[in-house]
Amino acid sequence: MLGIEIWLYSLAPLLICTISLWVFSLLLKNASIIDIFWGLGFVTVFWLTSTQLQNENRFQMTVLGATVTLWGLRLSIHIFLRSIGKGEDARYARFRTNAGRTWWWSSLFKVFIFQGLLIWIISAPISITQATPMQRGPLVYFGFCIWLIGFIFEAGSDLQLARFKSLPKNRGSLLTTGFWGLTRHPNYFGDATQWWGFWLMSLSQYTWWTIFSPILMTVLLLKFSGVPITERMMRKDKPGYKNYIDSVPAFVPNIFNVFRSNQ
Repeated sequence: MLGIEIWLYSLAPLLICTISLWVFSLLLKNASIIDIFWGLGFVTVFWLTSTQLQNENRFQMTVLGATVTLWGLRLSIHIFLRSIGKGEDARYARFRTNAGRTWWWSSLFKVFIFQGLLIWIISAPISITQATPMQRGPLVYFGFCIWLIGFIFEAGSDLQLARFKSLPKNRGSLLTTGFWGLTRHPNYFGDATQWWGFWLMSLSQYTWWTIFSPILMTVLLLKFSGVPITERMMRKDKPGYKNYIDSVPAFVPNIFNVFRSNQ
């Protein structure tokens, strides 16, 4: 029960953070700041839990804490840098327009508290595992390898896309090489893969049931917040996207495309 209690304990501080961000968003007139907090939210939950416990599983917790922190900080910094000078994200701007005068309070529940609850739910394995007995085993190493694959895909594809967009000659063009030649959404694939790695690193007889965490993250990226939204935008803005769809899978990479591109 201690693991679940520790997990429950992290909910209130997390909601306090998101409500504070909501107030800040009203002053800035920009709800996009919740996206910057997304990665930091999981880092906050992990270390908040860690400070409450004297964990004897130093090896597992060091690996898990380092990977969660690296993932969360990199993602938040990336989103922050990407958003500089661009104003509110189009999704939230559309929500703001549709809500009209009620946006100031409806955004608290529809955007900030909602995402705060998602962070808390998905953080279950990285929080609960800190209060459960574990032994060093192959799953920790295997989970780290899975996480590393995901990190390389997400960080590598974000960096590749940023460099591509920074060149004036590529304006309006479609990136279809490198990571983007293996899958149309290497960043989302990498993000989901990392959460399967987190779950494997935290796996024990007490935490197996938290598999809903990587499943939920994968479903969100694949069916709701990630792939579908980007696909709609790309179909509309990129004339060559139809041909891209025919040759590159949406999510799971096609490694055979590596050999095709070298021919």
